[in-house]
Amino acid sequence: MGMTTLEGTVEKINFTNEETMYTVARLALPGGGSTVAFVGSFAKLSVGERVRLTGEWVVHPEYGRQLQVESYEALAPTTPKGIERYLGSGLIKGIGPATAKRLVAAFGEETLKVIEEHPERLRWVEGVGQVKAERIVASLADQRELKEVMVFLQGHELSPGLAMRLHRRYGRRTIEVIRENPYRLADEVFGVGFKTADRIARQLGMAPGDPNRLDAGLRYALSEATGEGHVYLPADQLWRRAAELLEAPQVELEASLGRLASGGEVTIEGQDVFLTSLHRAEVGLAERLRLLDQAAAVPIAAEDRVAKEIAASLAGGGPALGDEQRQAVAMAMSSGVTVITGGPGTGKTTVINTVLDLFERFGRRVVLCAPTGRAAKRMTEATGREAGTVHRTLEYRYAQGQGLSFARDEDNPLEADAVIVDEASMLDLALCHHLARAVRPGARLILVGDVDQLPAVGPGNVLRDVIASGAFAVARLTRIYRQAGESLIVLNAHRINAGEPPELNRRDGDFFFIEEEDPEKIRTEILQLVTRRLADFRGLDSVRDIQVLSPMHRTPVGVEVLNRELQERLNPAPDGGERASGLGRFRPGDKVMQVRNDYQKGVFNGDIGWVAAVDDEEGEVTVSFPESDVERQVIYDRGDLDELTLAYAISVHKSQGSEYRAVVMPLTTQHYVMLQRNLLYTAITRARELVVLVGTRKALSVALHNDQIQRRFTRLKERLAVGGASPRGAGGTAR
Repeated sequence: MGMTTLEGTVEKINFTNEETMYTVARLALPGGGSTVAFVGSFAKLSVGERVRLTGEWVVHPEYGRQLQVESYEALAPTTPKGIERYLGSGLIKGIGPATAKRLVAAFGEETLKVIEEHPERLRWVEGVGQVKAERIVASLADQRELKEVMVFLQGHELSPGLAMRLHRRYGRRTIEVIRENPYRLADEVFGVGFKTADRIARQLGMAPGDPNRLDAGLRYALSEATGEGHVYLPADQLWRRAAELLEAPQVELEASLGRLASGGEVTIEGQDVFLTSLHRAEVGLAERLRLLDQAAAVPIAAEDRVAKEIAASLAGGGPALGDEQRQAVAMAMSSGVTVITGGPGTGKTTVINTVLDLFERFGRRVVLCAPTGRAAKRMTEATGREAGTVHRTLEYRYAQGQGLSFARDEDNPLEADAVIVDEASMLDLALCHHLARAVRPGARLILVGDVDQLPAVGPGNVLRDVIASGAFAVARLTRIYRQAGESLIVLNAHRINAGEPPELNRRDGDFFFIEEEDPEKIRTEILQLVTRRLADFRGLDSVRDIQVLSPMHRTPVGVEVLNRELQERLNPAPDGGERASGLGRFRPGDKVMQVRNDYQKGVFNGDIGWVAAVDDEEGEVTVSFPESDVERQVIYDRGDLDELTLAYAISVHKSQGSEYRAVVMPLTTQHYVMLQRNLLYTAITRARELVVLVGTRKALSVALHNDQIQRRFTRLKERLAVGGASPRGAGGTAR
């Protein structure tokens, strides 16, 4: 039929896929009255925008005749109505529908010209002062720059949010930077991986053997391995991954590795290849832990004095201690580095509180911290003393272009005689290294956690390696205390950890299994449980008290589908106030989660909050994050929204360090690859009052019998064992 070119105004946007930018919309043709349908992939398109479209007519079997757009050009709107709709679409920061209406009423067809050439006249309009006028002018200029970037990137299937981040990072040089070396994006911009950068590079004509490509590919292979928890890769695995990724000959890959090693980006140790930052962290952590253990070899007080103070603590109303707990307390008082590990109900908190009391009796200062804000808040509630995140305890700082740093280190150590870290299984290698550096020699470092839970999301397996090294005092608590023993959650956690089937569906119990095989019916069952049945049964708040945990993201009962369904039922769309991002649509009242560390905002991967407000005029979403007894509000603009995802349902990994009144979890063989004993164990130990599993007994059996912990390539255990102290332990299985 040939190519057709149309000019008109975007009348309506029926659908947009925020990830691929595929859009279905209608175009109002000049003269009024006539509209046509068009489809295609666009940079951010707005109602009221004038466009020139070029494409071919096609007939859709369901929706009829529509223009399949091959290329388009954004044109400035010319009519008052078009200008008002364009300005009020939410694209221009500082202008919402009401302000757009007032501006067009004041300046008519000259509105855009006034903004660009005579911005001082904006102050004549009611509600637009000097500050707001300046923001409008700057935002319109940014939008035009951003539009150029989006048009340039539209062929590479990059989302609008990602284009905004690129523009924010590189400004007017965005297109220039991409043309010079698109692989910079993979290293410097969150959300751009090697494969995206490689697609752009290949489309721009970069040769497959270009050194920039090979170097970036090797860096990506190592970085992907750290995302799987590895600290290094054996050379043969690196070559295998790189060959699949780059399809390059071995000699070229070896030359690339040589360049990276010469530049200090990687460190080669025997046949193992490390990112240099992780090699330094692992070597440094091993050296620091041995130093701390040796420097604090002298006990806080004589053994009989400690025993007397424990007795005094008990007499003063302190908690009773079992034999394992007494040994754990004694270890913490006499060792430089101590690990206290045990499952739910074994009294880890009792040990922490006793150690705290004793240190205070001896006039010593203790600092409490945990890897996440939620874990720190729980620690505060359990001890009655202030606990902070590890990041805040170390007084983190972040500067654009310089990255993350900490005020507390070996030159400015924490003012503490003991540092107690709860949920220590969540400590990754880099964070634990920073923490150990900030503990002064002579002070105690006490790591408390459940080594049988999932390891840290980041690289390393610190708690398990420290225990396995045999170089430090380790107390493993195994006895379940009476009150905890009355809970099926606690009893079943220990049964599952031992590979034994849990006790289910006791009438007066707190652990239930609903058998269902069909994934669609499992999803329906979960939706009914969360939205109605558990609220009626236990008086639970569907959003605040119940957390859905799923082993995977993309299945009919995965995180993504459950989030969409739960949002529609628990927080249906209002008439307005909804903003789109690549990860979902956010509404006032939505439960959301931060998905990466943002040091500028002071929010971290896994933090959960609630959408407090959606401001169309400013293009901002405000999220309230609880901190201790207060809630801190954080503002996100359009370019930040892919840092957030809905959190009605989250992955088990993201739940670490948290506690919920009730946990609901699907168990289906569709999740086969993730059905592991420690994943199920971690999930159910997040619940305080109630666990409901929905799925098949086969999936439950698979999880129970799969005790294979995915190996992580680390050398910490061996580094700690070299020259370390002789093995010490209490509670049965210390190594």
